[in-house]
Amino acid sequence: MTILKKDDFNKKIFSKIENLIVQYNLIENGGDNIAIALSGGKDSVLTLHSLVKYQNISNIDFDLTAISVDEGIRGYRHHGIDSAIKNTEKLGVDLIQKSFYEEVGFTLDDIYHHFKSACIPCGVFRRNILNKTAFEIGADKIATGHNLDDEIQSFLMSFSRADTVKFSKFGPMLSMIHPKLIPRIKPLWNTSEKDVGTWAVMNNIDIHLDECPYSSISLRGGKTKNFLNQTESKNPGTKENIMESFKKMMLNIKTPKNNINECKKCGEPSSGLICKACEIIDLIDSS
Repeated sequence: MTILKKDDFNKKIFSKIENLIVQYNLIENGGDNIAIALSGGKDSVLTLHSLVKYQNISNIDFDLTAISVDEGIRGYRHHGIDSAIKNTEKLGVDLIQKSFYEEVGFTLDDIYHHFKSACIPCGVFRRNILNKTAFEIGADKIATGHNLDDEIQSFLMSFSRADTVKFSKFGPMLSMIHPKLIPRIKPLWNTSEKDVGTWAVMNNIDIHLDECPYSSISLRGGKTKNFLNQTESKNPGTKENIMESFKKMMLNIKTPKNNINECKKCGEPSSGLICKACEIIDLIDSS
């Protein structure tokens, strides 16, 4: 059995992230303003640490701000917010805190029962609040903690639904398709979830370890993730092979630029006349 040494492992994982940033030009020189979506979990915390490290060692001039969104999940979310506060204070990064309750008037606990899965309203409102906040502070890009496992899970879920429109949303960097829709970058795009967890444990990083109480009823958490982990356990390298196939087939697919409107109610970018956030608010108000 090979014994992992902390310094060697840290060098390996940060080099992989830095190489991805350079290869795909995720951060451009000349004052990029990067907003980090910081939940306090291991993936977003590694994203924070890796971008601060890259900021310190590279010759590229860019700014960092972290944004945390409190969905309002009793007994769960406050641990993540605490982790976000501690890590940003330690690294000297400004943290903006937002919440469902302050932005839309209710918590996820208040409304989840209206939906087949709590992930539906959670994802819509988190993306909406994160994008609005990033736009307000003049961010050029939003860095998310999506890792290799997340990417191939999303790919397989879309593939199984024949949802080919979503294919254009995969990849380490998404294009600007609307002036008010801040593009995403994914510095952990080719870093496995296992490596992220190993980094957090080996370095004794303050992270939010609890699993979301609603995750057991989601397609990703309940089925796709378990299937991939079981397959990887029996056939090591499966996840990397899926990613390689994905890169060869899908990365050249571009998002159409002519299908984004502005919501007639709130003015946010939307693929329809009314954005999903406003649709959900209308649904809840009428219930």
